[in-house]
Amino acid sequence: MMLDDDVRRRVRELRAAGRSPKQIARALGVRPAIIAPLVRTLAQQDAATQQEPAVAGCWVSPGWSTALTIDKHEDWPDVAIPHGGPEGVACVVVARRHRRQQVSVCGYLVDVYCLGVKNALGPQIMNERDLPAFLRRFFTPFDTVSPPLAAPLELARHLVWGAVDYARALGFEPAPDFEPAAGHLGPWQETSAITFGRHGVPFYVSGPFDNPARVVRALTSSVGEGNFHVIAHVKAAASW
Repeated sequence: MMLDDDVRRRVRELRAAGRSPKQIARALGVRPAIIAPLVRTLAQQDAATQQEPAVAGCWVSPGWSTALTIDKHEDWPDVAIPHGGPEGVACVVVARRHRRQQVSVCGYLVDVYCLGVKNALGPQIMNERDLPAFLRRFFTPFDTVSPPLAAPLELARHLVWGAVDYARALGFEPAPDFEPAAGHLGPWQETSAITFGRHGVPFYVSGPFDNPARVVRALTSSVGEGNFHVIAHVKAAASW
């Protein structure tokens, strides 16, 4: 289906108003499968025309690579987590220079085994001296394992954008709050060096705000029955 300039203009307007791809599709009377790629393309075009502020720092949670396969990036940092630790979830923070002594910060909570980006925050502007306290709070679930690991932006991009691509292939869009935070990662037109899923297989552990039945239906449709693993808790479990 060809989309004319007026449709593209309306998509840009609705994106600027904070609408999700599904909401845009409903507003325009177009199938979400048509609108979603257009939203991604327009976001990449917009990002490419804007000069990105310098990176002030990038951090990832320890154990982010557990049961993942990484291709040709042996230098990416990680530390092993103890048995029973927070496996299958990664936290990422990217800080960019804002103004003198200020930084703009975005954080991402990523299910690397199945659902992709479950939560995101920012951009949040703060004084650079407040950044260490922010990092301690954001990475609190991992503070018994290791402090957050300083990482190259390339790792953050392959981890977050790669998880988004993986989840989309399974039928899951990133959380709505990802869109305003995506710009801190820079535009993405690559293939991630990371193989997602637990040992390459979708592995879903339900969280307290998930709809396990919907997730199972999506996985059955995308990869077929028997080609994924599920742990669904009847009652609310600890959050990702």
